[in-house]
Amino acid sequence: MTIPKGDLPPLILMVDDNRADVELTHEALLELPVVPEFQSVSDGLAALEYLHQRGAHAGARRPDLILLDLNMPRMDGRATLEALKADEALCDIPVVVLTTSESERDVLDCYRKHCAAFLTKPVTVEELIGKLEAVCQLWLSGVAALPRRPVRH
Repeated sequence: MTIPKGDLPPLILMVDDNRADVELTHEALLELPVVPEFQSVSDGLAALEYLHQRGAHAGARRPDLILLDLNMPRMDGRATLEALKADEALCDIPVVVLTTSESERDVLDCYRKHCAAFLTKPVTVEELIGKLEAVCQLWLSGVAALPRRPVRH
């Protein structure tokens, strides 16, 4: 994976209330050839606060990719995905659902709400690294064309 010189590394925002999953994902990302920056929030409401740079997230950088869990308190991943894709300022950020659900209904619902991909959380760290490497290769390396937006600091 290559990043143009002078650009900031890609930023991944993970939306997940399970601290162990967040830490494991962060550790797995550190194993990739090009390590993206990583931020996390614990639910959909916190994600919207982050993305709209409100409160404690004033000045937060816009993520290049969102990893979204489905089952969270306050605002779950389904409602969060719907809100993101309905928001003109946020709808072009790729959202990859990363969840324990294997429900065909969840898969179909998430794709109908325009997720970029639906991944089931793997059992082993090696599988997680492989899935994250594939996601980063597609969405963060320039393989998939994404709209260019000014970088916000």
